[in-house]
Amino acid sequence: MSESASGILLPGKLIALAALLVCLCAPVHAQQAAHYALHAGDQLDVSVWKEPDLTKQIMVRPDGRFSFPLVGEINAAGRGVAEVQTEIETKLKRFIPEPVVSITLMNVGGNKVYVIGQVKTPGAFIMNPQVNVLQALSLAGGMTPFASLNNISIIRSSGTKQSVLPFRYEDVSRGRSLDQNVLLESGDVVVVP
Repeated sequence: MSESASGILLPGKLIALAALLVCLCAPVHAQQAAHYALHAGDQLDVSVWKEPDLTKQIMVRPDGRFSFPLVGEINAAGRGVAEVQTEIETKLKRFIPEPVVSITLMNVGGNKVYVIGQVKTPGAFIMNPQVNVLQALSLAGGMTPFASLNNISIIRSSGTKQSVLPFRYEDVSRGRSLDQNVLLESGDVVVVP
């Protein structure tokens, strides 16, 4: 990288460096967005090119599945849109030569977290696509004056097992123990005693 005699980057080199950084960062952002796992309650728009009868708006059922004409049942929960799209294309090949399937995620209504207890507006909040604990508390309007700030917990279910993650608001708000401010997963419950 060229610098002037004074050690300052020349404008042309600075622009080239900025362009390189944008190119390197863009795939990372796209890759993160591509990893969204579908949930029950998510709404999809599925269409097959040149097949108007195979254009459907579909809601992923509570069992994590949905039905599609000619294909039957598709398990969608926990899978990415691209993976579901490939499965539909593969199953349609029995009926349509070289099908082109497009799936658009219309609504992430199944990607919810819950905030309960001493917050101003407890309830279910849709994550689009992710929020951390502080963001969830903000969505709930913040905490009431009676909240026990250092005894907040996140209840997380994994199959039949549940775990509890502690969250000490005063530490995090002072910039300490930031690892407590985890990204929430669909179904997590933030409890503010």
